[in-house]
Formats: sequence, structure tokens, C-alpha cells
Amino acid sequence: MTDDAYLVLQSDSMAALGVPLAAVGDLACLETPAVRAWLQAQGVTETSADLRLVPPEETAAIPEDAERLPVPLGAEELSRLRHHTAPPDLARLEEELLGYRSCTDGRDALLARALAAGVPAHRVAELTGEDLTTVEAAAR
Repeated sequence: MTDDAYLVLQSDSMAALGVPLAAVGDLACLETPAVRAWLQAQGVTETSADLRLVPPEETAAIPEDAERLPVPLGAEELSRLRHHTAPPDLARLEEELLGYRSCTDGRDALLARALAAGVPAHRVAELTGEDLTTVEAAAR
């Protein structure tokens, strides 16, 4: 696993990876000369349906022969990417966890529900701003 996300040019023979770049919104890395040159060399634009953004935890699934470029993402950008790659049920729960930052009513129940649904503890901590040990304690 790497710390960078990857831009990947999707081919017909590849399983769908990540999300379309356009789904994630504006990314600072898209303005860099390296990314601009890579897009131009591939003959694609930021809105191309074949251009995908793959989060760091899924980069092992990228085929060796795939056209790809590592791109660093900021914390907020990475959070948006992960939100778009989450299954719909988990994405809805992630929205609640993000809303959690402004309230504490029902905190323990929400943390326990998120963990029981399969949201990893580190992701719950990232979304809520809670300490990882606090999140893990909610599972008990």
C-alpha cells in the first residue's frame, strides 16, 4: 500500500477501480505540471469517463500494465475520495459521522452503530475527529 492515491486510465479489460475523477470534485494536484503533462500524454481530460481516482488502500488492485500516476491528496480531498468509494449504506453513515463533529448527543450509540456496520475504527476517528481509543472503546 502507498500513501498516494492514483490516477488510473481505465481500460476495457480492467475491473472498475476507484471513482471517476469528476465525482470527487476539485483537487489541488490537478493543477500541477506533472498531472497536466500526464493527462495530455494519455490524451484525456479531467472529465474523461475512463479516468479514475483510486484511494491508497485500493492501489494494490491496479494492474501492473495500467497507465497510472501517483497523486498526493490533502486530508479533506482524501476524505471525499473515500466517501465516494464507500458502499451507499456506509456512505450515509459517514455523512452522519461528519455531522457528528457539531454535536455530541447520541455519540456513543452512533460510534457503536458505525463500527457494527463495518466502518473501520480508524475511519470513524477520521470522520468524527474523536481519538481512536475513544472510538474503539465504543465498540465494547
